[in-house]
Amino acid sequence: MSFFDGFALDRIDVGDVTLRVRHGGNGPPVVLLHGHPRTHATWHRVAALLAGSHTVICPDLRGYGESSKVPPYSKRAMAADVLALAKTLGHERVAVVGHDRGAYVASRLALDHPHDVTHLVVMDAVPIVEALDRADARFASSWWHWFFFGQTEKPAERVINADPDAWYRVDRELMGEEAYADLRRALHDPDVVHAMLEDYRAGLREDRDADEADRAAGRTIRCPLLVVWAARDDLEELYGDPLSVWRGWADDLRGVRLDSGHHMAEEVPDELAATLLGFI
Repeated sequence: MSFFDGFALDRIDVGDVTLRVRHGGNGPPVVLLHGHPRTHATWHRVAALLAGSHTVICPDLRGYGESSKVPPYSKRAMAADVLALAKTLGHERVAVVGHDRGAYVASRLALDHPHDVTHLVVMDAVPIVEALDRADARFASSWWHWFFFGQTEKPAERVINADPDAWYRVDRELMGEEAYADLRRALHDPDVVHAMLEDYRAGLREDRDADEADRAAGRTIRCPLLVVWAARDDLEELYGDPLSVWRGWADDLRGVRLDSGHHMAEEVPDELAATLLGFI
């Protein structure tokens, strides 16, 4: 499968930042949002499978890859970037799929701009406030990086930048050569590393505050929500059925469990694409 064959590669000014984006295909628009520490290239196999029936938009999130490194790194700011990108490309309403950190951006977009999102898919994530409310010893031992990245007194940048390849152990063969090369360039850029950690720092502050405010006000996701999780990651170990966590956040909620590790777009692209096509 060719790497983004038939897709355009652009850098699009959306106001506060310029986003690097691949886009192509025909049909209803769907935006695919990567997680940490990936770039948009993680989606190349899935994008190809969706492009026959959908217009597929794959940006680097603010701070990641080759998009602008400009604060703030709140999910509210990132969601506004994505919405402005969609509208610049001529799409008034879009389906949004987010994995890992991208899931927080996707869900914030659906909460802040309910009339602009037709369908929402979150992958391997629960709301930030729910994760932090449930943080126990098991969470701390599995997801300790949240707090290592989030603090600033002993910044994680120095540790990571000393040897990015050792810190980010990436399966080159699984990703594919082009996607791996794109990611490796990003991970060897100290500005990218800093921006990614600022994303986590925002998660412990303003993103948590935004979730708490929505929950207190009873705001929910109005569009259909599909939660997808990997059977060989730790979401079930931490929360049991992830739908039990999301139930209070959406009126139309569905779930799919895939036999995969965390990076589903790279490990099981055919199964993931079929799941998405059955929903959006």
